[in-house]
Amino acid sequence: MSNPLVVFDCDGTLVDSQHSICTAMTRTFEEAKLAPPDRPAILSVVGLSLPLAIARLLPDAEADFHDHLSDRYKLAFQAMRREEGVCEPLYPGIADLVVELDAAGWLLGVATGKSDRGLALCLTHHGLIDRFVTLQTADRHPSKPHPSMLLTAMAEAGAAPDTTVMIGDTSFDIDMGVAAGVRSIGVAWGYHPPAELLASGAQAVAMDSAALRSHIGAP
Repeated sequence: MSNPLVVFDCDGTLVDSQHSICTAMTRTFEEAKLAPPDRPAILSVVGLSLPLAIARLLPDAEADFHDHLSDRYKLAFQAMRREEGVCEPLYPGIADLVVELDAAGWLLGVATGKSDRGLALCLTHHGLIDRFVTLQTADRHPSKPHPSMLLTAMAEAGAAPDTTVMIGDTSFDIDMGVAAGVRSIGVAWGYHPPAELLASGAQAVAMDSAALRSHIGAP
């Protein structure tokens, strides 16, 4: 029997990083002498790999310019970290949920549009990195909703689609879960509305961490 696995998205699911993401994106556009997107537009692309996210925000630009702005965004975020300007608090109840799931026998993973470095810094800051057996990032995979991150997470954890659950706050997460053939659950506290998550194929949308634990069920 394969191991039960829960794979979480990070931004908008584990941590509320919207202030930092929006600030870094605004700085990136302003440094390029461009009008920055508004907050809803920025949040709508959270979860995609950076070049794809910027392409959606700036569809008329060339791919090389999308890559250039992606590099500038990374530098902006790194500068914010040096300035201690990055704010990525855990959502209420998430730390306890991660500990509880780990103790209950679930294997835990993350599939995120963050970089390896960004994810490691975030999880280490919150003292949770050792709870996760597989960490998949945009550094090594195609952008969501391609299922590569989930397929690799399952392979590393020794899990199968019928014993894996994907947890996310965006349609990109749910679409990825559907593409990988796993049960997918949305969370209502992130960056895409519940109706959009359900339309993408989420089996349920949790309103808080207690409801999420109930939807995940027993290992």
